Order: sequence, then structure tokens, then C-alpha cells
Amino acid sequence: MTMSSLDELAKRVRFELDCVAYPAREWVVPRQHDGKPVLDVLIVGGGQNGLALAFRLLRERVTNVRVLDRSPSGQSGPWITYARMQTLRTPKHVSGPELGLPGLSIRAWYEAKFGAAAWAGVNKIPRADWHDYLGWLQSTVGIDVTNDAAVIDIEPLADDLFDVRAIIAGKAERLLARHVVLATGIEGAGKWQVPTVVKQALPRERYAHTAEPIDFAALNGKRVGVIGAGASAFDNAAMALEAGASAVDVFARRRSLPKVNPNRYIENAGYIRHFADLDDEAKWRFMRRFFALNQPPPQDTFERCARFDAFDLHLGSPIESVTFEDGHVRLGTPGGVFDYDFLIVGTGFVVDLALRPELARFAHKIAVWSDRYTPPKGAESSMLGAYPYLSGDFQFTEKASGAAPYLSRLYCHSFGAMMSLGATAGISQLKFSTERIALGITRQLFRDDAEAFIAGLDRYDEVELDISAFEARRAARASRVA
Repeated sequence: MTMSSLDELAKRVRFELDCVAYPAREWVVPRQHDGKPVLDVLIVGGGQNGLALAFRLLRERVTNVRVLDRSPSGQSGPWITYARMQTLRTPKHVSGPELGLPGLSIRAWYEAKFGAAAWAGVNKIPRADWHDYLGWLQSTVGIDVTNDAAVIDIEPLADDLFDVRAIIAGKAERLLARHVVLATGIEGAGKWQVPTVVKQALPRERYAHTAEPIDFAALNGKRVGVIGAGASAFDNAAMALEAGASAVDVFARRRSLPKVNPNRYIENAGYIRHFADLDDEAKWRFMRRFFALNQPPPQDTFERCARFDAFDLHLGSPIESVTFEDGHVRLGTPGGVFDYDFLIVGTGFVVDLALRPELARFAHKIAVWSDRYTPPKGAESSMLGAYPYLSGDFQFTEKASGAAPYLSRLYCHSFGAMMSLGATAGISQLKFSTERIALGITRQLFRDDAEAFIAGLDRYDEVELDISAFEARRAARASRVA
């Protein structure tokens, strides 16, 4: 299909948006601070979560919104950087960022670009196509994202005002905002984790985390070790194999790979919409079981590795030692010692709000699950306890009541919301999570400006009824009678 098909689809989407635009009038009262304009909402992160929320706010007629993303233009999200799977892991019928508009869905975009037969022929959406689709969606609905913009500090100036410091295109800038949403992805409540033993033992050029840039072409003919057996570990192993690595070994602590994917189980409207409404005890039991099940690599991802004779999988093989000897990475395991030229670390991320530079000023004031819930004996988990304890609208909450009231205007729209709201940084939850956050923001904006709305009603004088012509005719009739 030609690009004109996408142009026609974009035109149709804008028509559909116009059809459902009521009430279309902007309503948020503009604010200033010391003569400077104040954003109603600042969204940190221009990936799918940030875009979907910005779109939802636009539909609620909250337009004084700015979206910042640290990545260069066209590279927001992981899709063309460190995401290395060939397709999305979710089924192709997933929906989310289109927020209920059929014309804005991935299916409508895919069929417009490649044809209906092409859509019928795919099982999962190619990763690069999803990236292109998000860019089209952003352009079609008119979301402006400021790229090369890293938020380095958030300072609360008042209970309802933040001073946000950012480096934008290499220059320091300060933005004022009433609400700040952190849509910062998988690692948004902490950081990607590299085991200390790896960092201490190896030269920096001899290892990389799966979320970092990797020169796979340089691994041609090399021996590569991979620590971890999650889906991303296998994606990176496959990339190394396809680049011509002479050997790629994946090491897993587990004695067997998980076979069942709990993510498929939770993909239903009841869970995604209402997990937030469960009590803490039920949430804890559910998430403890969910994380214990773990997620297997997709079948096609595993086969992408297994088709190579150079691939091997070492189960029940925790890493007992890491050293650098004779120019090689040496891994010690219960099954023996192995030497490699390069090590790929697929050990995920750690949840620790203190590691987020934008939260450094007040991370110690934010409540986490261990502050709010004590599990029964035998059900303890320091990992679950480190997750932020969020409100039903994704707001951070105070560790000590009254110590940080501004947290009610700071939102966690990342994987950090998993424990409290069952919401990941994934696609399937978007239409539900964005609704909660957007309505939480609009509710607070309206409440904050209640006095202004009341005063506005007193001043409201837009005339809808004009009876002057009737009065003139009545006066004329009266004069004739007289």
C-alpha cells in the first residue's frame, strides 16, 4: 500500500476525534509563578506510556502539557535501541495507546500500510513496526515530544508546584509544573542491575547489560557468555549468534525454564482494571505468586537461539565467581569453569527509588510496601517490599503523614506501579492505567481551582437569548391599539 493510505487513515482518525470532542472547550485555569507560566502536567518519558497519557489528557481538554524524553528524536522507548526481539511478545490483537478509537489502532495502521492480507498473515507485531506505529500515532493526534531532555531533579516549591530541572539539548532548563508524571519505563522505579561481582572483576569493555548498546558485529567469531534466562537474555543471545559468535552459552540459576507465562493470565479487563481495588493482603499474595512463576522466553525466541549449534543452555548453574584472567572473562559455576571473550548480563533491574536522580530530594519520604504492609510469616519478600506504595490514581504516597503532601501530585506510570495497581510498563494496561491517572489529575485540577470556577460563574455573561425583537413588536402592537 502507498503512504497515501496512511494519510487517509490519519484524516479519518482526526474526523473521529472531532466527532467525539464534546465538551471541546478548554477549562483548566492558567497559572503563573513569579511571572513564569506553569505547566498543568509535565510527563517525563515519551514512550508508549507517556504518549498514551498525553493523548488521554488532550481528550480531557487538558492541553497545557509538556512531554520530555531523554532519547534522541525518533528513538523514544526501547523498540529500536535495546529491545532485541523480532516481534512483540504480546498477541497482535493487543490494544492500548489508541484509547478506544478503532482508526488509531495498530491493526488499522498495519492494514493501511501493508494491506489486510499482511495483517492476517502475522501472529505477532514486528518490533520495528510497533515503533513506527507509535510515531504515526504521535503525529496524528498532535503530541509534541521534546527529545534529548533528561530530567535530573524535581524540587517541590509548594504542595501544588514543582520546579523541574532538565538538561535539554545540552542546556540546563527549569520548568514549573502542577503535576508531574514519571512514565520512565521498566527501570522507572530503580535501575538496570549488573551484579557487583561483574562490575568489580571485569574491564568495562568486556561486559554489557541487555539494556545497554552492544556492538554485536564485534562479537563475530567470539565466545559469549550470557547470565540470566529471561526473555531479554535469550534475545541478546540470539543477536550474538546471528552476528556469528563462535559460541554463546546462557546460564540460569533455575533447574528448568518456566513453561507457563503468567502475563497471558492477567490479560483480562477484570485484572487490569480492578487489581488496584484489591486489599493489600490479596495484592501481596497475588504478586508473590506472579513473580515466583516468572516469565519464559517466547517459543520463537528460544528457537531463534536453539537453531544454532553454537548455542548451549546451562540450567541449575548459578554464577559462583567472575574473574578476568589471561584476557578472558572466566565464569565459575557448579558445572565447571568457562572462558569467554564477552559477557552479556541479563539480570534485570532493581527497585530502589533512591537510585532515581529525579527523586533524590525526597525518595526517603515516599512510602514503599514494607512501610505499609507486614506479610504473614513465610510470605516475606524484600523485593516486593521495595516497590512504591501508590494510590489508586498512581500517585506516590507519604511515608509519614503530612511530611510530603506534594507527593499527591507526583505519579508513577512505570513498572514501579506493578505491586499497587497491577500495571506494568507494557501495552495491554494502557487504556486502563491512563484513565486512572488522567482522571486523578483532572479531579485534582478542578478541585484546586474550585473557587475560580465559582467566581467564573458569577461573571459568566454569554447571552443565548435575545428577546429585543419580540419586545419591539409588542411595543409596536401596543402603539397601534392606542
